Amino acid sequence: MSNTQPAPVASEHIELKARKVSFDWRETPLHWVPGDPFTTHTINVLHLLLPAGERWFIHVYKQVLPYITDDRLREDVIGFIGQEAVHSQAHDDVLPRLKELGLDPTPYTAQVDWFFEKLLGDKTLPPGRPRRWWLMERVALIAAIEHYTAFLGNWVLNADELDRRGCDPAMLDLLRWHGAEEVEHRSVAFELFMHLDGGYRRRVRTWALAFSALVFFWQRGARFFMENDPTLLDGKASVGQFVRKGREGVLPSTPDMLRSIPRYLSRDYHPSQEGDTEQAAAYLAGSPGANGGR
Repeated sequence: MSNTQPAPVASEHIELKARKVSFDWRETPLHWVPGDPFTTHTINVLHLLLPAGERWFIHVYKQVLPYITDDRLREDVIGFIGQEAVHSQAHDDVLPRLKELGLDPTPYTAQVDWFFEKLLGDKTLPPGRPRRWWLMERVALIAAIEHYTAFLGNWVLNADELDRRGCDPAMLDLLRWHGAEEVEHRSVAFELFMHLDGGYRRRVRTWALAFSALVFFWQRGARFFMENDPTLLDGKASVGQFVRKGREGVLPSTPDMLRSIPRYLSRDYHPSQEGDTEQAAAYLAGSPGANGGR
């Protein structure tokens, strides 16, 4: 049974567009958070997860377009697809630099590709209800994942401690450009889910899968980077380090992440409650990378 569409907290609708971006990685060091390989590599997991994940988003949404009956939502989804395509490519472009610095992410990215392309890919299902069920499951999964990308986008836009630590400006600009666009389009995936289905049990079920997968892949990716960092003799990643770095402000805090769970599961949830569109737009207007590397 579908839920009534929750109302946004404010009318913030803007036209979504893919931006031509440019980032120069030639001067980016291995530990772009100075003296902090753990934080560097924990955030670096984004470069491993996002290219495959966002390609999967696009693949699913192209299948969904014929089911959308709201013209404005259709335009939003098309804009979302364009932005996600650029995100995927921008993070993919970081990987050659990591290889130059002695970190080959290929073994890990192969696992991520399998997860999205095989486990969550198209199934050989008969037409009709079974095929639509699997499509709606994936639409709901994307809505749950986008809740966390919006959470992370809002966090990185406000993570002033990263500036104080002297982080590599190109990497910080990439993260904040991407984060700003996640805030900018934060309502699209949820509104699409509500438009096509909106079932509360499906929302809860797919949230549990999305959250579990994100935690699994993130800790696995951080461990992979720390263990394969050529400058570390005995690199390790732990939950305790994550919690401590969250307290320092260079990673999202664990209490904030836990508080985001009941927000998404609330029947009154709407993504416009997360982040600030004006802040995101202001960052995008001044971002060097988002304006062609000027």
